[in-house]
Amino acid sequence: MFMISFSAGANKITRVAIAATVMTTAAVLSSQTAAQAQAAYGSYIGVGGSIGITSDDNGDGQQIGAVISARYKFLEAPISIRTQAFIGDSTAVVPTISYDIPLSWQTDAYVGAGVSFANGETPSPVGDQTSFVLQPGIDYAIPNGNTVVYGNAVVAFDAYEEGGGTALAIQGGLGLRF
Repeated sequence: MFMISFSAGANKITRVAIAATVMTTAAVLSSQTAAQAQAAYGSYIGVGGSIGITSDDNGDGQQIGAVISARYKFLEAPISIRTQAFIGDSTAVVPTISYDIPLSWQTDAYVGAGVSFANGETPSPVGDQTSFVLQPGIDYAIPNGNTVVYGNAVVAFDAYEEGGGTALAIQGGLGLRF
């Protein structure tokens, strides 16, 4: 049983959000069964392509670039640490922590949160300033091999120095499991 106490200064939306999070977590934990599918492929390093969908007020940011990806899978928990390096008109590094949802022995869907560290005056596919990011995606391990096919989107909030705005990049590639 969970007990929540609130200070007098907490607003109603915060209390509702915390209570909903606790109740959802309790429901998920209580519905767990002894045997669950867990993806067996683990960590990887990969390369691929990226497409910057959005642009800043100057029209910069829409581009095709390269992406280098890494995933470290914690074996006892459905959590991974992921990092992507975007190489385009400028560069950005995006580390995230993801919650992994096994769909089968070869496939994980995930949603991650992290930070985009961008440099340069020209936007990378995920903008040109440091920003908070969300990263939904999917990983598929090719059976009987060490190859992973991955795809994801990175949504970077307040990512552009020129006019702010949200940057969206879609990427995919091939990884080598380790």
